[in-house]
Amino acid sequence: MSQKILIAGGTGLLGTRLSEMLIDSGYEVAHLSRTPGKHAHYKTFKWDIAQGYIDEKAMKYPDYIINLAGNSVAGEKWTAARKKAILSSRLQSTNLLCKYLQETSHHVKGFVASSAVGIYGNSGERLMLEESSYGSDFLAEVCKHWENASWQVHHLGIRTVIFRIGIVLSNKGGALPQIARPVKMMAGSPLGSGKQYMSWIHIDDMCRLFIKAIEEPQFAGVYNAVAPNPVTNEELTRTLAKVMHKPMMLPNVPAFGLKLMLGEMSEVILNSNLVSANKVLQTGFTFEYNQIQEALESLYDKDS
Repeated sequence: MSQKILIAGGTGLLGTRLSEMLIDSGYEVAHLSRTPGKHAHYKTFKWDIAQGYIDEKAMKYPDYIINLAGNSVAGEKWTAARKKAILSSRLQSTNLLCKYLQETSHHVKGFVASSAVGIYGNSGERLMLEESSYGSDFLAEVCKHWENASWQVHHLGIRTVIFRIGIVLSNKGGALPQIARPVKMMAGSPLGSGKQYMSWIHIDDMCRLFIKAIEEPQFAGVYNAVAPNPVTNEELTRTLAKVMHKPMMLPNVPAFGLKLMLGEMSEVILNSNLVSANKVLQTGFTFEYNQIQEALESLYDKDS
């Protein structure tokens, strides 16, 4: 009997790739969706976060639940309404899953949740471990509340894993295509000082880590989900230009310009996150992509 995985947020960038890799690894996959369509690739159960509803059958289905639900932090300026949506989409979805796990009969053996390295705030050149102090900016506050909500599942006696995810590298979405666009147009330049650290992880390694957390009961608690070799923003941009065979032409984009354009959201780009992968490495997990150049080469080959 193959194990069944239920994914909340399964149609996003990470959920889409994770679903494919789970199927390839012999799992059965279902998604929770507000609008289960006839043309969905996967078995889909209805949920409505605003109404506090999950199809009862959804909870009878899985051996494991992976929660990736939450509004994107990128893409739009952080207005007060947007910030509220970023926080509430994460808390309400997590609280709803927890409520149903508490109140309905199920056979869920593990709950794998997401958080972000943003919990550490702007940590400069300090290497952040899972037990390091938290930041106090907006994203750090979101992550703290999000993790507390996920940790409720642990109190129900279900093995709970929380991944603090770095910048997920994919050519299909997320931060990387936005960084690559000016490079392609030969207008690539570091952002701000360029010295801020970016802790990254290749999307396939992130998905393999989710699968490993399901398969290995030793996984429990909080883990930084980042590759072992963080880079500065300048290194990332220069390596990307090299991989894409484009010159680096321009001076750095000044921090004040980014703040004008993006407002508070510029924190995502300007904050420095130097995050340790040690705890994940100690589980015996091996990264397929340890270095930024090989990760970028896998996504942007010479024909791009």
